[in-house]
Amino acid sequence: MVRTADPGTHARRRAQLVDAVFRVVARDGIEGVSVRAVAREADLSMGSLRHYFATQAELLAFSLGEVERRMRARLADLDTSGDPRDVLERVLHQLVPLTPESRVEHEIWLAFVGKAVAEPALHDLNARVYDDLGALVRRLIPDVLGPGRDADLEAERLYALVDGLVLHAALRPEQWTPDRLADVIRYHLDTLA
Repeated sequence: MVRTADPGTHARRRAQLVDAVFRVVARDGIEGVSVRAVAREADLSMGSLRHYFATQAELLAFSLGEVERRMRARLADLDTSGDPRDVLERVLHQLVPLTPESRVEHEIWLAFVGKAVAEPALHDLNARVYDDLGALVRRLIPDVLGPGRDADLEAERLYALVDGLVLHAALRPEQWTPDRLADVIRYHLDTLA
């Protein structure tokens, strides 16, 4: 009798490996992520890990998919009632690293973005996530703008601000604390009305 792998077991193992990636990033930074390091963290042989992910790029792409899934889940659970400006602020808080968990997710995101520039196969996933998040910002911003403001330009400026904050937080975490990130977002939104 031929044994086949249980799809649920396969999915659980992949999720465990992504958790191992996140732990490696939290401990050693994104530069610490390698197939060998993740296999060691997950207590697997490299051969076993390669059964699930053949390359580091594949492992990072799957990890980015998990980052995207987590972010979408947080956005779906977000309270979208009340003042549109407050709703937009709550959304933006999900797009910057305000918690230790989201800091790791953003490090994975930034590593993936760097790889997506050089690897066309990863470019499409990156572009889809950017487009979806940009569309969300463009949908929410018109309700918070004062008269005479260009909604498209303000949405682009706000999305560029978020990207810059993510980069600052990754490069200078001691300076760009969660409180500082939230302060900059709040200040910017206050200037839009």
